Amino acid sequence: MKKYFLLAILLVLIVACTNQPSLNINQALDYCVAKVQKSMNSITDEKYPRNMENGQTSWNSKGVRSWTSGFWPGILWRAYEYSGDEAIRKQAERFTGPIQIIANSKARNHDIGFMVFCSFGNGYRLTGSEEYKQIILAAADTLATLFNPKVGTIHSWPGNKEYQHNIIIDNMMNLELLFWASKNGGKQYLYDIAVKHAETTMQYIVRPDYGTYHVGIFDSTDGHFIKGVTHQGYADDSQWARGQAWGLYGFAMSYRETGKKEFLETSQKMADYFIDRLPKDGIPYWDFDDPKIPDAPKDASAAAIAASGMLELYQLSADAAAKTRYLNAAQALIKRLSSTDYLSRDKNMAFLLHSTGHHPKNSEIDVSIIYADYYFIEASLRLKKIKEQNSLK
Repeated sequence: MKKYFLLAILLVLIVACTNQPSLNINQALDYCVAKVQKSMNSITDEKYPRNMENGQTSWNSKGVRSWTSGFWPGILWRAYEYSGDEAIRKQAERFTGPIQIIANSKARNHDIGFMVFCSFGNGYRLTGSEEYKQIILAAADTLATLFNPKVGTIHSWPGNKEYQHNIIIDNMMNLELLFWASKNGGKQYLYDIAVKHAETTMQYIVRPDYGTYHVGIFDSTDGHFIKGVTHQGYADDSQWARGQAWGLYGFAMSYRETGKKEFLETSQKMADYFIDRLPKDGIPYWDFDDPKIPDAPKDASAAAIAASGMLELYQLSADAAAKTRYLNAAQALIKRLSSTDYLSRDKNMAFLLHSTGHHPKNSEIDVSIIYADYYFIEASLRLKKIKEQNSLK
């Protein structure tokens, strides 16, 4: 009798699981647009949203020179892309414009790609503005001035005197600006710089197990690799979750732009590493190796970035099993982020809760962060387009 009772319970659980509602991507995007409309009506100056804690009624903001300045206009452009709301478009133009100063800035900044391509890049994609195009091209030329041919990379944190020449895994994301510019009126050397930076990162910053160092240090005179360390992770040899997400996304994009299969293979293996180390609830802790797990803080931003990168991998992978793996993993991440555990709902005006910015400095821990929102809406739009394309086949 007990045996049949247990079988009945098991059957009920199986039915309950199979009847779980699938992710409604339009609802997720409607939610994002509503949040954008609420936020943009409360922002009265040209300060750029950065983070927000539960219960706050307004964003903590930074100036236009903050590395995160491009994410808010990027969110506005993405929300306009989905909704067609002209009021959102006007706000996107309003917050995109001031970032022009970064394109021609003499203050060298390796994050120009994040700042300019998320703002002007999305704006140009949706409007075809020639003015925007010229600003993007100027930004690419400015970013290229950080390239050190002896090392073979763009110099991250050029003002940092602690290291001779360093690169960070985040910088893989800035390469898209160079690739785009080289194909849209810029010089060939922009493409060459991007390829070389990706190759050097792949050789020295990606570990044999396809985890990553956050920072790679090189000799600035002869270019030899000195060591890999961390800046935002738990330890030099631990795996900072957002760094892994930046890397898998950046190498997927680099394959898309070059067709170099080693970039695709690196991205796939980095994605596999990320997927295989996810905890049971599906959202990574800020560092996969924090000894305080399961009491360590989560990082929703790493999940959102990885989801968008995996959707890129789905579209680029030729193998059917790989396509299924990355699509399913991305959908699972987006679905989990769309749950009541991670959506902010009425807690604040951001999209998502539970991101971690800079744990070693005790900064932005378990808060809403603007780049988590940006990659959440980007990933959601990507998934929507994939679902629409698949329904046509």
